[in-house]
Amino acid sequence: MEPGILPETPLPSTSREEVWGSDAIARMLQALELPYVALNPGASFRGLHDSLVNYAGNRQPQMLLCLHEESAVAIAHGYAKVTGRMMGVVLHSNVGLMHGSMAIFNAWCDRAPMLILGATGPWDAARRRPWIDWIHTAADQGALVRGYTKWDNQPGSVPAAYDALLRAAQMAMTAPCGPTYVNLDAALQEAKLGELPAPPDPSRFRAAAPPRPEPELVGRAADLLSGAAAPVILVGRGDRTTASWGARVALAEKLRARVITDLKQAAAFPTRHPLHVGPPGSFLSKAAGAALREADVVLALEWVDLAGTLKQAYDDRPIGARIVSASCDVHLHRGFSMDYFGLPPVDVNLLAGADVAVPLLLEACRARERAPAATATPSGSRGGGHEVLSLRAVADALNEATEGVDVCLTRL
Repeated sequence: MEPGILPETPLPSTSREEVWGSDAIARMLQALELPYVALNPGASFRGLHDSLVNYAGNRQPQMLLCLHEESAVAIAHGYAKVTGRMMGVVLHSNVGLMHGSMAIFNAWCDRAPMLILGATGPWDAARRRPWIDWIHTAADQGALVRGYTKWDNQPGSVPAAYDALLRAAQMAMTAPCGPTYVNLDAALQEAKLGELPAPPDPSRFRAAAPPRPEPELVGRAADLLSGAAAPVILVGRGDRTTASWGARVALAEKLRARVITDLKQAAAFPTRHPLHVGPPGSFLSKAAGAALREADVVLALEWVDLAGTLKQAYDDRPIGARIVSASCDVHLHRGFSMDYFGLPPVDVNLLAGADVAVPLLLEACRARERAPAATATPSGSRGGGHEVLSLRAVADALNEATEGVDVCLTRL
C-alpha cells in the first residue's frame, strides 16, 4: 500500500447561527478565486484565520503556514513569477508588515502581483486590550509600504471591505503588476453580522487586458528594425509560456538580431542560441557592450534600467542607435524608490508590455537576410574562451568534464 499525503482540509463549521465580519471577507476571497494565502499566524487577524478554517474549510484560499512574514511574501512573489497569477498574503499588524516589507519591496521591483492583507487595532481605542493591542495599532499602517505598493486601503465596513478587495485584486493584476495592501480592523473582523452580505460578482471587476500599442507606432518600430544593419534586442521581463518564449526567438531570427539578456530577470531567451551575445550578468559583458555600441537600432523589451545599460555601453559618447522601447512601467513609478532608474532616450515608445509587443512586431517586421556582425560571439560555444566566470562558463566546464558520465545534481 502506497503512503498517501492527507491534505489539511478541515470541515467547515456546520453552525451558521452566528456570522462574523471575517466570514464575509473569507467569502470574498473565495469569490476572487484566490488559490492560497501565505501567513505567519498573528492575533490581529485571528478573526480572519478562524473564518478561513471554519467558514471556508481551508480551501481556495488554502493557508500556507510560514515561520516568517518575509518568507510568506516571497512565496507569493515566486508563485506570481511562475504562474503569472496572484495569490494572497496575510501579515500581522504593524510588526508583521515591517517584517514582510523587504520582500514586498522585492515584489514591487519585480512587478509581481499579490494581494496582501493586513490587520490592526481594534481601531476603536475603547475596545483595545491593555498594552498589546495598543502597540499593534498604527495610525496609518499602510504608510509603512505605501512607497512600494500600487494601492492600500483600510475599510471600515463589510461593504467597504468587499470594494477594497475587488479594487486591490484588480489593481494588482493590471499591467504593470505589483503588490496591493488591504488593512483589516480587528473589530471589523470580529463584528457579529445579522446575515452575510452577498459579495459582488468579481467577473465584473476584473483587471483590464494589457494595453496594446498604436498600429502606427508598431509600423514605425517595424520599419526601423526591418531596415536596420545591426539590430540588437535587449530581452528583459517576459512571460514563461511556451508561446511567449517562441515568439521572442522567432522575432530575433526573423530580424537576425543579436540578443542580450541579464541576470536581473528570469530567463527569457535561450543563452545557447547563436544570436545570443555574451554571458548574462548584472552588467554588460565585453561582447554584449560591443554589440550594443555597434547597433543602429535597439529594441528594449521591458529591460530593467535601459538608461544605465546604454550609459555602460556608450559612456559619455552620444547614443547613435535608434531606440524602440516596449514597456508600460511609466504607469507605476512613485517618488519613494528610484527603481524607475535613469530617463533613457526613446525614439519609438510602444507603451506596452513585451509579450504584447513581440507578436505584433513579429507580424509587422520584414525578414532581414543579412547576418549579424562577426564581432558578436555566440554565448553557447563549448570549451574555453569565457571572458568572465559565469553560469554559462561553469555549465560548459561541467559538461566538458562529465561528458559521457551520468551525473546527478542535488541541492544546486
